Amino acid sequence: MAESMTETAKGRVVFLIRVPQDRTAAFLDAYQRIRYQVAEGVDGHLVDQVCASPTDPEQWLITSEWVSLGHFEAWERSPEHRKLVGPMRACMTEAKSIRFEVREQTSARRS
Repeated sequence: MAESMTETAKGRVVFLIRVPQDRTAAFLDAYQRIRYQVAEGVDGHLVDQVCASPTDPEQWLITSEWVSLGHFEAWERSPEHRKLVGPMRACMTEAKSIRFEVREQTSARRS
C-alpha cells in the first residue's frame, strides 16, 4: 500500500530564500509576471504561495503544491522553467529547496 500511496502522493515544494530589501519590488514584479502562466499552464501545478517573514524583511518562503513530485521535477528540468523564473532568481542571494510528499491532510469536518 505504501508504494501506491507514494506514486499518487501530492508533492509539496518549499523554497526558503533571501531577497535584499532593495530587490523586493523587482522580485514581486517578476512573480506577478509569471504567476498565472505557471498556475494555468504548467501540467500538475496545483497552487503556490509567496510568503514574507514578519520579522526579517529579507526572508521569504515560496511553497507550491503539485499533483506529484514527478510533475514538479519535469517542470524544473524544462527550458521554460529556467526562462520564466530567471528574473525571480536574479533577485535572490540565497535559496534552499526542499521537497516533500503529502502523506496526510486535515481540514475541518463538515456536517
